[in-house]
Amino acid sequence: MKVLVLGIGNVMFSDEGVGVHFTQTIKRNYKFTHDTHSLNFIDGGTLAIALTPIIAEYDYLIVVDCISSDDGGVGDVYFFDYDAIPGKISWDGSAHEVEMLQTLQLMELAGDIPKTKILGIIPKRVVPMSFELSSEIQKGFFVMEKTLLKHLKDMGFAYEKIANFNISDIAKEYERKGFDDTLL
Repeated sequence: MKVLVLGIGNVMFSDEGVGVHFTQTIKRNYKFTHDTHSLNFIDGGTLAIALTPIIAEYDYLIVVDCISSDDGGVGDVYFFDYDAIPGKISWDGSAHEVEMLQTLQLMELAGDIPKTKILGIIPKRVVPMSFELSSEIQKGFFVMEKTLLKHLKDMGFAYEKIANFNISDIAKEYERKGFDDTLL
């Protein structure tokens, strides 16, 4: 089985970039192995609909993005099946041109959607032209990390910690280096 962890968000809009920063942090901090499954981490940025041919190549998808919740607070983390989005959850993004939810809905209509899970966090701020993440997002990172690692372990992946980057380091790196493909 081919598994994809896809980080979504606009890294130039503070907390809105958490999906991308989270995915890159996990990719750089851990080495994953499995006897038969493969695992890839991709920075999907704000591409949404342009990601459909890439997503369609996978059997299992974990999307990491910002969400809203009727009863949640900033930094709260949720993990749920795409097929069973809780009623209190609004996953409509904030700074993407075509939202990831609509992209998955179109893929579903075409019959190309893999089994999909959403790992979401409630952002504090979406500030244009800021790479700084709120303290709530930085704290929520650890809940997201624990949630993803447990889920991947339950899927049979083994992992080893190989570095100690924090999510703020990765956000600052995007700010310093810009958007070349060395971060992907």
